[in-house]
Amino acid sequence: MQITRREVLKLGAMAGAGAFFSCRVRASRVRASPLPSVALRPFVDPLPIPPVLTPSSVVDVHIRQIRQKLHRDLPPTLVWGYDGTYLGPTFDVRRGTPTEVRWLNDLPSTHLLPIDHTIHGAESTLPDVRTVVHLHGAKVLADSDGYPEAWYTNGFGQTGPSFSRQVHHYPNDQAATMLWYHDHALGITRLNVYAGLSGVYLIRDAVEDALNLPGGTFEVPLVFQDRSINADGSLNYPVQGEGVPQTIPPIWVPEFFGDLGLVNGKIFPFLDVEPRKYRFRMLNASNARFLHLTLADSRNPLETLHFFQIGADQGFLPTPVELYDLLIGPAERHDVVIDFNGQQGKSFTLMNDAAAPFPSGGGVALPYLMQFRVSLPLSQPDHPLPSQLALVPLMDPDAADRRRQLLLAEMADPTTGDPIVTMLGTAADGALHWDSPVTEDPRVGSTEVWEFINTTSDAHPMHLHLVRFQVLDRQKFDLNLYLSTGEISLIGPPEAPAANERPAWKDTVIVYPGDPANGVGSLTRVIQRFELPSGASVPPGDMMQYVWHCHMLEHEDNEMMRPFNLMG
Repeated sequence: MQITRREVLKLGAMAGAGAFFSCRVRASRVRASPLPSVALRPFVDPLPIPPVLTPSSVVDVHIRQIRQKLHRDLPPTLVWGYDGTYLGPTFDVRRGTPTEVRWLNDLPSTHLLPIDHTIHGAESTLPDVRTVVHLHGAKVLADSDGYPEAWYTNGFGQTGPSFSRQVHHYPNDQAATMLWYHDHALGITRLNVYAGLSGVYLIRDAVEDALNLPGGTFEVPLVFQDRSINADGSLNYPVQGEGVPQTIPPIWVPEFFGDLGLVNGKIFPFLDVEPRKYRFRMLNASNARFLHLTLADSRNPLETLHFFQIGADQGFLPTPVELYDLLIGPAERHDVVIDFNGQQGKSFTLMNDAAAPFPSGGGVALPYLMQFRVSLPLSQPDHPLPSQLALVPLMDPDAADRRRQLLLAEMADPTTGDPIVTMLGTAADGALHWDSPVTEDPRVGSTEVWEFINTTSDAHPMHLHLVRFQVLDRQKFDLNLYLSTGEISLIGPPEAPAANERPAWKDTVIVYPGDPANGVGSLTRVIQRFELPSGASVPPGDMMQYVWHCHMLEHEDNEMMRPFNLMG
């Protein structure tokens, strides 16, 4: 007898850890793939630089449907953009000077992309086109955080159950860093971001001012995404197709991997640079693709330039970290300096060899993203890279108020092995749905260690709203024992984080898999203090609601996101 998807999900919601995984953990995955994009010549379009906003009062940002050329040889593509551009404008603000933004939905009522109405939060009873903006990494009050059910339609005609204000207030009460903003509407985030809704938000402070880093035209945002494009220029986003079992979502796919790389909204662009240092504010804004980057001489690929990483998601590292390569999960940011001194006349290609999905592979490859051409004369003197950047005091896990063990899981159709849903939960309760009772309830000002327990074969970029955290370590555990008893039995010593992960402030962490096929899971520990902006508080007995989730957008749209209550 074949059980329906609704019955499978009901069993998962009711089950504890062991019972839920009566559907086996898979070492391989079945996934839909897009049709190949039209063949396009790389490195023929200059890298676009998004316009800059330096707001001094309430700013109206209009979300519009536009046509924009993504490549020289393509017709204009129908996309969505903030203030009519894809990417949206770059906010450039100062620490301690608040920003207020009215994000205005001016979109039509018909979506650009197919919606799966079997996904929770995307039911056919809801308007197809609805938006809510999340400023990723911002320390904000809950009513300005972009809660997934705080959505609204064109002209605020309809609003979601958590909608409370039209103007979002951003205190900018945090150290200099690169944040980013994107849509966060429940059940359709992957579609709205794929349509073009993302942009950069830079916070500056006196610490950054004193470092004398490359600035002006020598500081460049690089926002990486992948897409699939039809010959007529239209966006191509895959669906499961006809004939799938009743238990499988008819449209939703587990992850999206495109064969075209976009940087700042342009396909395979190039950037002319001087023989000097440049600061690149890198963001992986892909739906699901991890990036493993190297910078290779275009004529001699064995010759590469190094990266000097100076900052992570939430601000500067203590000292620059020299790296031969960069791994960037979805939603992670790397603040990087590249030195082109002595490279006049050469071109360097930003290469990528990360498996998709990461790290198991099997999806569409994306071997390169853009090219740097050292073709401009030196216009002004260069400066040495500072040896000291900013203090990052380490948090003590022994002083934490609480530890939580949190589950990352995937459920497959029991007959075909095809993915049905991705879920979060607790080690004790098993996998839980978005609308299951809240299990995480930290208090304002408390410090907690969260242990992400990965039972899947994929790496997951886990993001917590509101807080910044520090990565502590990673450790293997006995997956078979956990699936049968719910007990976590650790294997071997903890593994130290990478040099650009600790000491560092983060808001997104890669939770690596173990080896499920051989009964090994993997656990990742982070520590954070649950702080509100200066002067804000939650009255005793009250709470504010935020979320934590996987930042593979296909995953968070299909249950791999959970609320948490911040208690007064």
